[in-house]
Amino acid sequence: MKVGIQLLLALVFITLVNTAYAEEVTVKRDDTTAVVVVDGETLFQMRGFKGFTAQVRADRIAERIKFLAEDPFLLTDSITLVSDDITTDVVTGDTIIMSVLDYDAVAEGVSRTELATRLADKIRAAIIKYRQEHSVHNLLIGALSALIATVLLAAFIYGLNRFFEYLRHRLDALMRRWLDTTRIRIFEFIIEGALIASLKLLRLFILIGGLYVYFSLMLSFFPWTRTIAEKLFGYVINPIKQIGADIWKEMPNLMFLLILFFIVRYLLGVMRFFFTALENGDLQLIEFYPEWAKPTYKICRFLIIIFAIVIAYPYIPGSNSRAFQGVSIFLGVLFSLGSTSVVANMVAGVILTYMRGFRVGDVVKIGDTTGKVLAVSLLVTRIRTPKNLEITIPNSLLMSNQVTNYSFAAGEGRLILPVSITIGYDAPWRQVHGLLLLAAERTEQVQRDPAPFVLQRALDDFYVNYELNAYVGTADSMPKVYSDLHQNIQDAFNEYGVQIMSPHYVADPETAKIVTRENWQQAPAADAEQ
Repeated sequence: MKVGIQLLLALVFITLVNTAYAEEVTVKRDDTTAVVVVDGETLFQMRGFKGFTAQVRADRIAERIKFLAEDPFLLTDSITLVSDDITTDVVTGDTIIMSVLDYDAVAEGVSRTELATRLADKIRAAIIKYRQEHSVHNLLIGALSALIATVLLAAFIYGLNRFFEYLRHRLDALMRRWLDTTRIRIFEFIIEGALIASLKLLRLFILIGGLYVYFSLMLSFFPWTRTIAEKLFGYVINPIKQIGADIWKEMPNLMFLLILFFIVRYLLGVMRFFFTALENGDLQLIEFYPEWAKPTYKICRFLIIIFAIVIAYPYIPGSNSRAFQGVSIFLGVLFSLGSTSVVANMVAGVILTYMRGFRVGDVVKIGDTTGKVLAVSLLVTRIRTPKNLEITIPNSLLMSNQVTNYSFAAGEGRLILPVSITIGYDAPWRQVHGLLLLAAERTEQVQRDPAPFVLQRALDDFYVNYELNAYVGTADSMPKVYSDLHQNIQDAFNEYGVQIMSPHYVADPETAKIVTRENWQQAPAADAEQ
């Protein structure tokens, strides 16, 4: 009876001890993990237990594996498993490489023996690979690879220098030929210096990239530095992988943008075909003039592109980021502050287009400037004067100035060029009229129908102010027509002995101030006529 009671008490004591031990294990269990890395290669993960953190367990196991791998007398077949009620140990001889606990197996979802067997296989493979990597054969191959890489680096640097030297001479020759055709030779030294500096900077970047790849390869040829090489490659490869992953992630949005691009492009093509037909007269719309086609197309294209950008904005990669939004707000503020005059010119350009005040090729007078219209855009209008000077006038300025279009009147046959002349009261006005009409008749550019006419504009103190009005068919040669009219008027009045009374005079001269016909061809005029 006493023996039974003692056995019962012993069993209770053992149960309590096991329960307390289990509670202690549960309390001091660490769920964090750390990887076992040998020679830069990750083998498996370990968890913390009691006073040993996951990192401490992983580091100690890695040290034991490396120590065993460097022992040339150790056979990998000697690595076996030894199990008890608490752990399954991976051992070789009397050395315990690692211990596998129950909770390690539970975390992996397998039995303790199965997990230990799997880890033992990984340890054997790691030892074999470590020995192969550190063998004399592999080290010689690494040294030979390093030598080849060094030779290739030297050839690369030599070829890079030769290529950029050739490129510099070619660009220098092209630049000098370009400068010979421009008016900026004064900045030759600045342009040449900037070009040479850009080439040197590009060569430096390529050289640094080549050296980076070279040193990364050199470190990868040897097992002791392979980890550093992997890190160096990772600095380049990881961003590329991240960019690729981001692109793949944004692929649906990119596909939407691509489809939107082709739709907008097709729509713009159809619209360009339509307005080109209107401009060429192949298609006509009621009260729509052909010269409206091109500016209307530009306005519609601008609106469609803006509308497409608004639709595409949410699908642009990074549009939701704060940086992108900040840049957008900054650009919007800049546009708002600096676009007042731009918008005013654009609005004025649109109004001028549809007002049909003038067209490209028309001869106009804007303020004090007279010339032919070269181009009309949404912002400015360019004019070429008779002296071949090109003047750019903002469209907003045109809205506040009087615009005279000579080409409109010339196209309808009603452009009149007036010429004023003052003749004394002693000359019969009918004779003066006849002389002015005779001068107009002698001018080739003056039209006969409708016929020119003369007006007496004023009866001044000393003379009568006559005005000859001549019709011309084109406004392009107005300065030449005026010059011919003035010459013919002088010849006609000198031929008939009528004195032109400009400027003012105080008394009648003893002889009339005229040029007789025999003096018309005095040198060097006679030589010019011959």
